[in-house]
Amino acid sequence: DLDHTLLSDDSDHAWGQYLADRELVDPAVHQHRNDHFYEQYKAGTLDIHAYLRFALQPLLDYPLQHMLAERERFLAERIEPLISQKSRDLIQKHRDQGDHLLIITATNGFITYPIAERLGIADIIAPHPEVIDGQYTGEIVGVPSFQDGKVTRLNAWLEEHQQSMDGAWFYSDSRNDLPLLR
Repeated sequence: DLDHTLLSDDSDHAWGQYLADRELVDPAVHQHRNDHFYEQYKAGTLDIHAYLRFALQPLLDYPLQHMLAERERFLAERIEPLISQKSRDLIQKHRDQGDHLLIITATNGFITYPIAERLGIADIIAPHPEVIDGQYTGEIVGVPSFQDGKVTRLNAWLEEHQQSMDGAWFYSDSRNDLPLLR
């Protein structure tokens, strides 16, 4: 898991806060909705499709190059401080043991793919934002990696990469990961 596990906070919620702080969205409205969705997430009642449409909307509202530049600033200012030495050490421990590293997260790939790169982890399962003709649509491709969707996506990944769960470790902070932990 990524948020509150490898990172010391929630990257999805932090992105929403960053957008509000930069006034790329209406701060009051966006922060209220972002906080509301986050409370639903913590309670295990989140409608992931509604949340992802909300979270991806800013990608529709601005030119892609602008949002890529904002993402880089966000990563430097908000994400880098959330990567603890303890997380780096844990990743290195598993790397040294020869373990295959894989992040599974419900946070959309626009945010998480470059975080995985910063952590030095090549493989990540995340909701993949749909792009048509070089533009984000606000939707995702396939099953979101959330709750039971993490199991579905992991099983597909294991088959595609000819891997198994033998000797697997999984770290999480959330009741939303119980299907995967089971």
